[in-house]
Amino acid sequence: MCSTSTTAIAPRAVASAIVYSKNGDPSSVLSAVSFPDLPPPAPRTANVRFLLSPINPADINVIEGVYPSRPSPSTDLSSDASAVFVAGNEGVAEVLSVGDGITHLKEKDWVVMTKPQMGTWMSSRNVRIEDVLKVDSSGLSAAQAATLTVNSPTAYNMLHDFVQLKEGDWVVQNGANSAVGQAVIQIAASKGVRTINFIRDRDNVESLKSHLKALGATHDVKLGLNCVGGKTTTLMARLLGENAHLVSYGAMSKDPLSLPTSLFIFKNLTCHGFWQTRWYDQKTLDERLQMMQTLTEHEILVIESWESDLDATGKVCTAIARLASGKYGKKVLLKIEETW
Repeated sequence: MCSTSTTAIAPRAVASAIVYSKNGDPSSVLSAVSFPDLPPPAPRTANVRFLLSPINPADINVIEGVYPSRPSPSTDLSSDASAVFVAGNEGVAEVLSVGDGITHLKEKDWVVMTKPQMGTWMSSRNVRIEDVLKVDSSGLSAAQAATLTVNSPTAYNMLHDFVQLKEGDWVVQNGANSAVGQAVIQIAASKGVRTINFIRDRDNVESLKSHLKALGATHDVKLGLNCVGGKTTTLMARLLGENAHLVSYGAMSKDPLSLPTSLFIFKNLTCHGFWQTRWYDQKTLDERLQMMQTLTEHEILVIESWESDLDATGKVCTAIARLASGKYGKKVLLKIEETW
């Protein structure tokens, strides 16, 4: 009589990613795909599991194909070997395993991405050690760590790099309900700097104009922060006092920014453009770490569960559509789980 034995084989995890194969409207071109879990990491690389990954307005622009920074294609996530792009620029991940030659990272450490457009809207991936930065998980929530590299640094650096603000100074900004805008308010308040804050969807331009004039009559505003452009920013710029600085970091209205020549002649206005990606390129690792230690983020919506790739596609596209229409003024985070 023959005897047989059966060895149980543990199921292998299946990873997921939000991808697109061509640029366009995110609600049309995005889809969720599943793929086998990661092999052991090569030397000087680490396998990481993403805890949370933000959906930022710039991520939408990247998918649309109108942003200057673009991801590299991946050929190992598509069933027909065609190239796809993994969406997402920012996020926090937990280290699963490290390859040879890595001594400063270990399993369970948290890391954030330091290379632009790495593709963070996925459950796990392999990363080069040069492209991540360890963060202290003991003092941060996952939401805070996930939003540590884009919006809060943008706010912090714009408040510090152009004008030496002191307690009691005034800053004016549009897009005040955005993640950057909220960070500006909080960072400025911590320094005793006062803010004048505007949000979109003003019904009456004349009322806005009168309001700006009234504010400008009583406050000497030294710094203006613009993420909208167009006519309302022209009006906002009239609030700025002598030797003030106007910093533009976005153009949500997609309208050009036009400023009266009189602001340059009589008020000596200086205008700047700011891009956080460029800031990272120009700063040392120590300078990046020092900045990140001062920053936190709050108030989020987390999308963290779905039943299938089709379900995931629908939920992400719906969230992006609502974000684009202004339904979420704060932060939307993705939590993409592995399945078994």
